[in-house]
Amino acid sequence: MLFSLRPDYAHDPLLADLVGKLRTYLDGELADYERAHDVTPETPITRALLEPVWRRSRELGFYGIHLPTELGGQGLTYTQLAALKEELAASGRVLAHSVLGEMGGPLRVGDILAAATPHQLERYFLPVVRGERACCFSLTETDAGSDVRAMRTVAVRDGDAYRLTGHKVFSSAGPVADFAIVIARMDGTEKTFSAFLVDLDAPGCEVLDGATPMSGEHIESDIVLTDCRVPAANLLGGEGDGLLLGLGRVNVNRLLHCPSVLGLARRALELTLERARTRIVGGAPLAELQSVQHKLADMATSYYAARAMTYAALAALDTGTVPRLEAFMCKLNVAEAAFEILDEAVQIHGKEGLTQGNEVEFLFRKVRMFRVLTGTSEIQKNGIAKLLLRQAT
Repeated sequence: MLFSLRPDYAHDPLLADLVGKLRTYLDGELADYERAHDVTPETPITRALLEPVWRRSRELGFYGIHLPTELGGQGLTYTQLAALKEELAASGRVLAHSVLGEMGGPLRVGDILAAATPHQLERYFLPVVRGERACCFSLTETDAGSDVRAMRTVAVRDGDAYRLTGHKVFSSAGPVADFAIVIARMDGTEKTFSAFLVDLDAPGCEVLDGATPMSGEHIESDIVLTDCRVPAANLLGGEGDGLLLGLGRVNVNRLLHCPSVLGLARRALELTLERARTRIVGGAPLAELQSVQHKLADMATSYYAARAMTYAALAALDTGTVPRLEAFMCKLNVAEAAFEILDEAVQIHGKEGLTQGNEVEFLFRKVRMFRVLTGTSEIQKNGIAKLLLRQAT
């Protein structure tokens, strides 16, 4: 895998064709749509704003493209999907998250589709695939982030239904979702968790504005459940499968988030190279300063190393192997490398890099979050050490 800020994917004709079409859409129609609606990263997301993007992306074949052909997708490999996710993030488009269906769409559902019953597929998931409904995933609580087993949301069996009570936070896509995949602890147990499909307009369910993250994006909701009745038919898998479904999703997503962050780092590197070429200081471009050249060299090398590492792990995932150790390593390395790249990008941009409204300033805030989200860097180190020690015995 050779270094390039605009990979051509010549080794994979299908991927090369998809990337070409995706870039055309992102730089053309979607860019025009965002300008027409004055969309910025801080623009509150609404169904009215996102639905046209879902429909057009589906018409172009991108919405749910990772799904098997029987569900309307193209059955992409993880590596091909990752390449598309990287392109989306590198495009600088605010609504790029809705092109493949990550914001409430089929990409948000992930591998949970495999656990759905025919009833659940028909009522909940196939409408998501078609862009008619949206979902969110509700696992995190105020005191149950990395330690998910500390969650207090509880499910009580009540005849042919369950009663759910609890308060979920950081439910991404919650502002546009019709239903949530909620993980709850079974009443009377300490270690038994189940997953439920909860209609967000059901009695006893309230969707509140979530905290605004440091990126400034309005994409989160709190889901408050107060004796909310959920039909037994909405149980995903069996009782006790909740963490298997929830954390299994997290394990794959841990690796699949990496290409998106690499795309953000790539975008920052592109912007910084342009800044270095065009910013005149003392009568000459910044790019002529050796100190700046060294920063650019370090940024590019760090990006290349993190990208190569990530795609090697994705290739293993495509063979059917679950690269648990490597996924921890990739998440740790990509998070830290991207943060260092953005820190240097801000430094080279100077005052402009400190100014709200400047893209590099936003990217810095966005990338900083990844050192915490989907497991902190410290949690990744714990996982790496634990697996290494297990291998050594």
